[in-house]
Amino acid sequence: MGTDEQIIDREVESKPPSHSCYLPPSTVPTIAHSSGIRFDFNAGARVSLPARGMGEWCLTLSDLDSGNIIFRHCSSGSFITSTKRYFNRFHILVEEVDETGARSEVLSHAYDCAGKIVVIQMPVSTLGDALAWFPYAARFGEIHGATVVCIMDASLIALLADNYPEIRFLTLEEARDCVIMDDAYASYSLGLFFDDPEFLNQPTDFRQVGLHKTAAYILGVTPEEIRPVVSAAEMDTPPIDEPYICIATQASTQCKYWNNPEGWLSLVSWALAQGYRVICIDKSPFYGAGIMWNRIPHGAEDQTGDRPLSERVRWLRHASAFVGLSSGLSWLAWASGTPVVMISGFTHPTNEFETEFRVINWHACNSCWNDATEKFDHHDFLWCPRHKNTERQFECTRLITPGHVIKVLNAALHLKNKNTKQK
Repeated sequence: MGTDEQIIDREVESKPPSHSCYLPPSTVPTIAHSSGIRFDFNAGARVSLPARGMGEWCLTLSDLDSGNIIFRHCSSGSFITSTKRYFNRFHILVEEVDETGARSEVLSHAYDCAGKIVVIQMPVSTLGDALAWFPYAARFGEIHGATVVCIMDASLIALLADNYPEIRFLTLEEARDCVIMDDAYASYSLGLFFDDPEFLNQPTDFRQVGLHKTAAYILGVTPEEIRPVVSAAEMDTPPIDEPYICIATQASTQCKYWNNPEGWLSLVSWALAQGYRVICIDKSPFYGAGIMWNRIPHGAEDQTGDRPLSERVRWLRHASAFVGLSSGLSWLAWASGTPVVMISGFTHPTNEFETEFRVINWHACNSCWNDATEKFDHHDFLWCPRHKNTERQFECTRLITPGHVIKVLNAALHLKNKNTKQK
């Protein structure tokens, strides 16, 4: 069997991932050619070749940048999709072969999304991921001159839309109602693809390049870090007059928590002694599963609740510092321009945005999240792949001492105060 025939089998059998967070591409390719051929670049390159009574279509799909021929096949009619669903500059060439064997070019199209609708989808249930990925969607539009449509959660749209007028924002429901996928020249789905051994949805494993930068690789843009521009009502005025520190102690899984039993209590006591009020802006004052529950630390003021993100941005923008975990509110604090003290252990520093105030204990087990040999279990709240049910469980943050965090926080506060005086 030749190389092309192997590729044919893989191409024809490939199907895009099914996920309720993403809209599927239109049932037929969105671009019509006078020959009856239809094509687009939604969930990869897609070509529909109409049935022929006599003769054949010969399709060649190649990569414009590398010059590699990705797929070549002749048929009397077929529907073909590429296996790779991330950004590629595809070239589609279709020739017709008559009954005598003579060939003639029917369609030659090089990927060019300038002025065309490109849909970029993000899972609607995440805060940090979408904030991390959005700047690369904006960069994609700038580079290609595309009309970018971002599908994301309404709460994030409220923070971003005024600052990015060139982008059309839609919620999943709005996108479904207006049938945006029927008008898309191309579409890309951003996500963390854990089970993608053949790299069909991402050119490189996200665990190797970082949570935010994986979007850059999927969209084919440079991975330099970009801070999104967020805004909120009454952002220019602080919510309280006294100096304060914001904290967020809750997370979606126990491995993200600061598992030192004295940690938060000691930190809050120290901050209060320095004259700072401590404001907890978690969504819930307590969170957990089974027998493991985590509560707001004593001494912190309770501003928890399912509140608008704009309110959170206002608190963060005027805070002297933010102390949090590898979770969504840390990304929101970063986007708000607040000094972020990030207590991390299960993620490697490359996983999140750059902060000089990261706290990690290299003497303990760490970075399991970014270990491609370990598979994260979303259903196991007590996931600890290397040391579960041993005395070393969650040692990555359990062995981060209060003194270590206080020292880093103190440095962040000094820098904040220095910058404030200079202004």
